[in-house]
Amino acid sequence: MSNSPAWLPPLVLFSDYGGDWDTYLDALYAWFKQDFIDSKPVFQGRRLGLKRIPISKGKEATFWHMITEGKDEKSRDTDFKRCERIRWPKPVIEHDSDAGVKVWRNQRKREKRICLWVEQEHYLVVLNDRGGYILPWTAYLVEIPHRQRKLRKEYEEYWKHRNG
Repeated sequence: MSNSPAWLPPLVLFSDYGGDWDTYLDALYAWFKQDFIDSKPVFQGRRLGLKRIPISKGKEATFWHMITEGKDEKSRDTDFKRCERIRWPKPVIEHDSDAGVKVWRNQRKREKRICLWVEQEHYLVVLNDRGGYILPWTAYLVEIPHRQRKLRKEYEEYWKHRNG
């Protein structure tokens, strides 16, 4: 994908860590920790918390959501495309007013979500609005064209109803 926003950091590649999973996992967590634990990020003036529990292998639930995929919390699979983009969620959140980031709200069951989609990169960051604070929920590459069309439509419908 060309012409990426200048504010998106480079990918964190498995091969750059000698193909050693433990070393790579430590590096991924170090980036996550720097962005969401050591710093105090905000979204539109509201603080971001973390879904810490369940802690697994000493790492917070939000971290695992950002590097794995699957419906069953206990048996999610590593997603290397998510891993490679571990440095992207925070800059996407911080650049929500950038023309390349589409932002809208939706409801998933009882959860109020905020979607930030860098459509050009097919990358989606999902935040969970808890009222007094916001949780980074997950982030992933949207590769399936049907899902991309669905997101585009959801975004357009949201803004049509907000402005109409």
